[in-house]
Order: sequence, then structure tokens, then C-alpha cells
Amino acid sequence: MDPRYVELAKQLVRYSTALKKGEKILLDLVDTPEEMAIALIREVRAKNGVPFVRLGTNRVSRELLKGATDEQYAATSKHLMAEMKDMDAYIAIRGSHNITETSDVPSRDMQTSMKYLRKVLDHRVKKTKWCVLRWPHPAMAQQAGMSTEAFEDFYFKACLLDYKSLVPAMNALQRLMDQVHILGNGTDLRFSIKGIPTLTSAGNYNIPDGEVFTSPVKDSVEGVIRYNAPTIYRGIPFDGITLTFEKGKIVKAVADGGRTKDLNKILDSDAGARYVGEFALGFHPHILEPMRDILFDEKIAGSFHFTPGQAYEDADNGNRSTVHWDMVCIQRKDYGGGEIYFDGKLVRKNGKFLAKSLEKLNW
Repeated sequence: MDPRYVELAKQLVRYSTALKKGEKILLDLVDTPEEMAIALIREVRAKNGVPFVRLGTNRVSRELLKGATDEQYAATSKHLMAEMKDMDAYIAIRGSHNITETSDVPSRDMQTSMKYLRKVLDHRVKKTKWCVLRWPHPAMAQQAGMSTEAFEDFYFKACLLDYKSLVPAMNALQRLMDQVHILGNGTDLRFSIKGIPTLTSAGNYNIPDGEVFTSPVKDSVEGVIRYNAPTIYRGIPFDGITLTFEKGKIVKAVADGGRTKDLNKILDSDAGARYVGEFALGFHPHILEPMRDILFDEKIAGSFHFTPGQAYEDADNGNRSTVHWDMVCIQRKDYGGGEIYFDGKLVRKNGKFLAKSLEKLNW
């Protein structure tokens, strides 16, 4: 077994989910090597926990999604919820041999499934200790423009970062955030986060990690934002998305490459999809380039993401939606630069934090 599997399993079980004796944990693994499942099971037992495993594949999931019915996913949600309610912790590892595997699933079928599965997701987020990560298949290396070996080395280096060392600077950043003004190429955006909690992510929920997040006051967002990182949502790739806001609502949405119709179809999924549910600053020192994988891209050094759709209930602005689409803008010089102001004070310029207390968050 690759020793990095063992090291990763230890981080996930001992640090990310902090598993305790007697706790039940669901290991939800999709297109992930059996060796990683074995490493996790052994680590759970080393902590005197109780492991449960669910194995899946994206191709099978696609087939289930095509032609999804209310009866099918109401029952699926019921069974998954019963399982989740019996768990104390949850680790999900998602591999993908083809990131566009669900691109031909009709949007109505995706919406049908999410209408029911969102309840299970919400329960897991609120009631269990959880952590979610990807698995480095060759397809993922291809997305990143890297050889398989080089990408695996990058993956484990990024996932096994010493997150604890970032916590003091993350806490300092958390205390600064209030009224926000963002400037950059094609971007002039203002909003308030007054009264909404700001939270830190230091390897406890997502791996790789490295962000401070909150959500804007729902109707406070005004202006325009141009995202310069490519993204993929519901199996459809998008580039060059520009959103215009009035009183918090997306009133105009445009995407390069003829994808404007697809973009607006997703934003019309429900009323909440045209409002923003998350604002976050990313600063992982080893993640510098986008690869259409949001668990990595949202942590890019010198980036922020501004997310149409569902708000997290622990940083809640009241927005509800089946959509939660993390769209990323990189503000380093090599991506055109940009500035972020809190309460009129320049906090980050061209992706670099200016205050000494935040220097640890620079790459």
C-alpha cells in the first residue's frame, strides 16, 4: 500500500473528523481504490471507532439519475437519511474517470434528485462530523495539465498541508470582514456581511482546505463580477461567466463559448439560485491554477469565490436553493490583479494580504 494512503487516512480520521471511541463513521467512496478504503477502515479501528462503507461509481450514478422520478428519489432519500441519522461522522472520497459523466443527464432529472437528496446533505452537514475530498485519477491530472505521477505528488502535498499552522492568521482575517468592496478586471462589486457569522476552514470539512467564508446579506449585493477561473456544474463546463446584481439578485448572466443559455437554465432552477449563498477567500499555498474541480479551485492562493445558491446554515443569509455553485475569481497579478476592501480599507491587493497578521496566508 502506498504509505501516503495511510498518512491521509490518519489525517482524515484523527484530525478532520476527530473520531472518538465507539463513534460510527460512514466511509462513502466513489471510484476510489480499495486500498484507500482499507487504510481508512484500519485507521477507524485503531481509534476504536465503528466503520461502515458504501462504494459507488459515477457511471452507475449517471444511469440512476437519467429518468429520475419522485418515487425513486423519495425512497432513496428516506433510506439514506435513516443511515445518516445512525452515524456520528462521515468521510466522502469522490473519484472521477470522466468529469463530464453527468453532462447528458437532463436538468429536470438532476433537480428531481437534488430536491430529495438535499435533505440528506443538510442533515449530514449539521449533525455529523464530516470531511469530503477528491481522488487523483488520471482524468484529474489531465484537467490540471499534469502527468499522473506529478499530479499525485501535488495532490498528497496539498491534502497533507499543516492546516493548524494557518489557524491564527485565519482567525485574524475572520475578525476583519464586514462591508466588502471588490475591484478587478470586469469586476466592481459591493455587499455587506454585517450580522452574518464568518467561519474558518482549516482541514476540518474539506480536503484540501484553506478558506475563510461567510455569506452576503441577501439583498445587499450590487454591481458586476467577472469570474476568470473555468468551472463545471452538473457536468457542464463553463468559462468566462459574468454576473450583474441588483438588490442581491442576478439580473443578467452571460457565459463565454455559447453557454449563456445553459448558465441561465441552472440559475432558473429555483428562486434562490439567483441570489448568493457564500463569499469566501481562498489561500492554499500549493494550489495556484484552476482545474475545474471546485474542492481545489475554491482554495486557490489569491482567489475568492462568490456562490449563487444555497447558504450554509452556520453562515446563513436565509437563501435556500437546490443550487450551490462556487464560482472562482483569481486576483493574482498573473490573472489580472484586483483589490479587496473591508470597511473601505484595502486588505488584499493582487492576491496578497497586506497586514502583517495575515502574512501566513500568502503563498
